[in-house]
Amino acid sequence: MAEARKLFSFAPQQGDDMSQDDQKAGAKVEHGLEGLIYASRWLMAPLYLGLAAALAILVITFFRELVMAIPGLYEMEEKEIILLVLTLIDISLAGNLVLIILFSGYENFVSKIEAAHDDVDRPEWMGTLDFSGLKIKLVASIVAISAIHLLKIFMNLDSYTPASIQWYVIIHLTFVGSGIGFALMDWIEEKAHKVAKDGH
Repeated sequence: MAEARKLFSFAPQQGDDMSQDDQKAGAKVEHGLEGLIYASRWLMAPLYLGLAAALAILVITFFRELVMAIPGLYEMEEKEIILLVLTLIDISLAGNLVLIILFSGYENFVSKIEAAHDDVDRPEWMGTLDFSGLKIKLVASIVAISAIHLLKIFMNLDSYTPASIQWYVIIHLTFVGSGIGFALMDWIEEKAHKVAKDGH
């Protein structure tokens, strides 16, 4: 009877040891898988390097437009000068948009930019702009670019048909509506979180 008790008491202990071994093995596999998934964020790094290259292309385009306009500067009419300035502003706004996505996207989804932390010229919004804020800034920049482009069209109405102007206005209003919609969704989400927090 004593031997039977020892046998029965030993069986669960052996099962427990096997269960613990399985749990440890499963934990190792899980840890490795999670580490691999976490490291996959670095696959986004080449895309942000591509955005840096796109920013360089915008800089080259900016100075190309400026240099090409210099020879005929004294012969330009006021409207042409305004169109040139609006074109340069349009390019600079596009550059700002690329820069916002580059910095915020990298810091939010890949890694903190340690080189900028101790820099006195570090933009104030770096490190504080979450995905929601990035989304709002993105739409706001697109609306600004669309507005500048629309202003260029209004300065040169003779080159556009009424139908194309109508479509440009509709597209611009769509961007504006999208920005308002994003801001409204974020406001509703913030209110919902606040109500849920107060309820607890």
